[in-house]
Amino acid sequence: MESKPPEQSPPTPTEEPLADAGTDVTPSIFPLFPSTASSSSLLATTTVPQWLSNSSFTADFSLINKAVASQLRSETALSSPQRQRSDDDEEDKNDGGNRAQEKPYEILESSESEGRYKEEKRSKKKRKKKRKHDRSPERGGLDGYSSRKSGVRAWADSDSSTAAKDYYFDSHGDRDNLAFGSIYRMDVARYKPYNPSKLSGLNVRGLYWSNRSVSLLERESDVDTLDGKMKSAGRYWSGKYTALERHKSFKRLRLVAPKLSSVLADDEFIPLSDIGTSHRAADSDSVSKTASVVEESWEDEMLNKTREFNKLTREHPHDEKAWLAFAEFQDKVAGMQRQKGARLQTLEKKISILEKAVELNPDNEALLLYLLKTYQTRDSSDVLIGRWQKILVQQSGSYKLWREFLHVVQRNFSRFKVSEVRKMYAHAIEALSTSCNKHSRQARQGADPSSPDPVIVELELGLVDIFLSLCRFEWQAGYRELATALFQAEIEFSLFCPPLLLTGQSKQRLFEYFWNSGGARVGEEGALGWSTWLEKEEETRQRIIKEEQKHENEGGGWTGWSEPLSKDTEVADKVEDKVNNDLVMEDNEDEDEDEDVQPEADNETLMKMLGIDVDAGDGGEVNDASTWIKWSEVESSRDCDQWMPLHTKSDMTSTAIGTPKGEDDEQLLRTVLYEDVNEYLFTLSTAEAQLSLVSQFIDFYGGKISQLISSNSSTWTENVLSFEDLPESMLEKLKSTHQVLTKEESSPTDFSFGFLSGSASRNADMMKFLRNAVLLLLTVFPRNHILEEAVLISEELFVTKINPSNCMVTPCRALAKSLLKSDRQDVLLCGIYAQREASYGNIGHARKVFDMALLSVEGLPVERQANAPLLYFWYAEVELANKSNDDCESSHRAIHILSCLGSDTKYSPFKSQATSLQQLRARQGFKEKLRAVRSSWVRGIINNQSVALICSTALFEELTSGWDAGIDVLDQAFAVVLPETRSHTYQLEFLFNYYIRMLQRHQSQSSLAKVWESISKGLQMYPFSPELLKGVVEVGHLYTTSNKVRRVLDEYCYKKPSVVLWLFALSYEMSRGGSQHRIRGLFERALGTDKLSSSVILWRCYIAYEVDIVKDPSAARRVFFRAIHACPWSKRLWLDGFLKLNSVLTAKELSDLQEVMRDKELNLRTDIYEILLQES
Repeated sequence: MESKPPEQSPPTPTEEPLADAGTDVTPSIFPLFPSTASSSSLLATTTVPQWLSNSSFTADFSLINKAVASQLRSETALSSPQRQRSDDDEEDKNDGGNRAQEKPYEILESSESEGRYKEEKRSKKKRKKKRKHDRSPERGGLDGYSSRKSGVRAWADSDSSTAAKDYYFDSHGDRDNLAFGSIYRMDVARYKPYNPSKLSGLNVRGLYWSNRSVSLLERESDVDTLDGKMKSAGRYWSGKYTALERHKSFKRLRLVAPKLSSVLADDEFIPLSDIGTSHRAADSDSVSKTASVVEESWEDEMLNKTREFNKLTREHPHDEKAWLAFAEFQDKVAGMQRQKGARLQTLEKKISILEKAVELNPDNEALLLYLLKTYQTRDSSDVLIGRWQKILVQQSGSYKLWREFLHVVQRNFSRFKVSEVRKMYAHAIEALSTSCNKHSRQARQGADPSSPDPVIVELELGLVDIFLSLCRFEWQAGYRELATALFQAEIEFSLFCPPLLLTGQSKQRLFEYFWNSGGARVGEEGALGWSTWLEKEEETRQRIIKEEQKHENEGGGWTGWSEPLSKDTEVADKVEDKVNNDLVMEDNEDEDEDEDVQPEADNETLMKMLGIDVDAGDGGEVNDASTWIKWSEVESSRDCDQWMPLHTKSDMTSTAIGTPKGEDDEQLLRTVLYEDVNEYLFTLSTAEAQLSLVSQFIDFYGGKISQLISSNSSTWTENVLSFEDLPESMLEKLKSTHQVLTKEESSPTDFSFGFLSGSASRNADMMKFLRNAVLLLLTVFPRNHILEEAVLISEELFVTKINPSNCMVTPCRALAKSLLKSDRQDVLLCGIYAQREASYGNIGHARKVFDMALLSVEGLPVERQANAPLLYFWYAEVELANKSNDDCESSHRAIHILSCLGSDTKYSPFKSQATSLQQLRARQGFKEKLRAVRSSWVRGIINNQSVALICSTALFEELTSGWDAGIDVLDQAFAVVLPETRSHTYQLEFLFNYYIRMLQRHQSQSSLAKVWESISKGLQMYPFSPELLKGVVEVGHLYTTSNKVRRVLDEYCYKKPSVVLWLFALSYEMSRGGSQHRIRGLFERALGTDKLSSSVILWRCYIAYEVDIVKDPSAARRVFFRAIHACPWSKRLWLDGFLKLNSVLTAKELSDLQEVMRDKELNLRTDIYEILLQES
């Protein structure tokens, strides 16, 4: 018997009569209350309270009783035999009627007569035992009933005729409801379906009061004391009705709307009349016209749906959505099946459906991915990998298939090894590169080879994404030198290729010569690029040849065959000299061999003293957990420092006499040979793919670069999913929301996402490397203001990390001036530099630079003058950002700047406020410019200049006419573009973020409701945008309740799951001090999805939450083991276990963890014996 919580005592209401039942004796709507003449006379003399004078309370409910009397007469007749059994109670009822004349209503008796109770006790032993059990205070049986409060009156289900009225109002609540969390279970009316098989249409009759004739004792006692009939019937939530609801043959009523044609032709349309009727109120007439009522069981529905899907797929075999819907319907069928065998049969049926769909549509990527995902639920890992490989042989040029296959291989813990995953990446890059070359050859034979083919652009962008995934995988697995070398090799191979007509093999051989030559590569000091280096080498070779020929001519005569000197010959001579020196040293070591025996013996003795068996090798175990903690700290430090690859020749020449052998081995391990990178090289022919490679390279090494892709793109999603630590831009948004949420908290939580920042690993050397690389890349992308901004910020970070205290002068000033000297017509570089000066508070210097750039715009070529809107907009934004110092002057300056842009007049530095005439001309000029922009947007031409012009117009209207005028400008701009275009263009996403920022600036004048509505609409288009998610949390905190914010975040987490979305949802809960169950539930829901289960940053955040906030290392230990199983490639995740969970992990477990890391081929730089020797 399942234990039940203690029952609460029944509530104590105070009932007031609400209506006059009339003088006619009519059946009550509740048959438990028979209307009597005595009760009617009593009601006639009762005074209705003043507060119940409303007509809705004094209505004549006898009319309702008359209306339903005919429907319930049959049920009443059926219950008459049961009423005959209660004839003994008639006298009590009559007495109760007499007493009702004295009082409005009568207090209930505590129990029935003692004689009847004893008689029942003798006749039914089973009921006797139960009632004895129910008398206990815990169960609340007879004694519990007698303990009801004296003020309790008759209830609606009372069978006593002493009730004076048919309806009562409970004006006093029961305090026990708060104590027990619900009302007393026996005070709730019991219902059950009546004749469900005879229900039809939209009639709702069929529910009636159950067990009307049972005695008062049985009705008021617990369910356990009910008779067998009541137990078998039960409540609507009982097991009987639950089983009935789940039965496949149970019939239900279902409204079926009229279906339109499944496949509409291009010239067909949906008439407005159909749309109107679909939104009408669901009354019986409209429903009968627009929908039909069908009574069918789940089995019938399954058969009908299957028949419909079979017909649809036969008629439209190439309809992707029909096949996917048919397969998803099998999941619904499996959900209704309890037997495992039946579910497996349904799974087989689903697989056969998808196999048939793929057979008819062999090139459909969506069907292939769904089929392979379904295979994953049935097949073992080896069989699944074999199926993937078989499909990839046929679809070798599909970027989406390769990406999902690499995810499957990388997440498989049992098969995971770094070398195996590396091979799969090599196959993917080779296949996609071959497909790109094939399409490029076909495009060259086309009519217009100058314009880029969209297919080639998409393929090359996918190839770049696969390459970035490889670099990120190598970096996270500990092979950071290899990741850096891969970036250097690919950038040199694709962007700095010599302008020679070379075959693929010739290009590879020439690049191998460059790679092994020891020349500086991208990011290193003195790097020139492969093409320039080759030119310099050729010039040097020609000069040497000329010098040799000149020497021969001066000598006068033939002196024999000779070979021209080269760097290789010189290096070979150096190597030969080094070998000779080594031979000499070996001879010296042989002479002193006896002297060196003693130190070796001392080392062995020392190792034995430390408890390490030298002969055991790796089999020796370290029994001290503190040693493993020190090892993990050293390992983490070396990971941060050792990321730059060493050159082959520098290693050979740097191993001087006396260099320890361990350091030699370490340098050899950090050397990346040509054979390590040649399998991953490919050529990029489109500018879009090249710029994508460069921008992701800058972002990879911690540089700040403007967003060049929409947050809805697959590239953005893959980058966020592979985060091991947070970029600074996203971390700043999370910190901002944390500050807003904890501003009014009395005891704010100390949790923050700072531990996920990657700035600690971005040292000064890395910023210097990035600065050098971007400076070299500017020769390939000249006058690219996005790269110019990135190089200036990299210079700032480099200088700041070297000397943090020196912030008096803008750190990038020297570099910016040197760049401007080399190209004085680069006005966008002037604007970028002026913005950096203003960010450091040098507003005067920034104004001078802006004025100089705008004054020189008119002397530039026409194509350069098109960048003027960007300059004007940046200048106005800088002035408004400085508004805190002098409101009036900054606003007047911004209006003057924007007036010059709108009126097309020559720019002049600010002297006085713009006149109303100048503002009028500017407004008319902006209207003409916007008309031209809209026409270009309709043709699909959207660029940064047009977006800057619209933002400038909106800002001008905001400053001169009010914020609502500026919002109207932006609304008109959005109305021109289709929603699909808006959701995939990063310029329009920037424009929408600007729109939200303008609303937030004036939320006090407009309303938070308008801001919230706009953010909600934007989130439907950009569900992964960090800017909009930040607005949801901040505005929702001020505008609406926390439950609504949670509901919005939960809804999007369900529809569009994303790492960024879950991080903001977690930040909201942690900042508000949410319950542990809620936060853990969010973590589990996020990591329970197949897509996000491989997010390293979510696992790291979960572990940190359990350790730092909950202070539950045991729970963090469980999460840690799940994390390394889901993400075995992340070395940082493994080291988190050593650093944060050393209190709950034994030395044996830590040792085993390191062994597993070696098994998975993660790069470990530190030997545990080295730590032991340091401790000694």
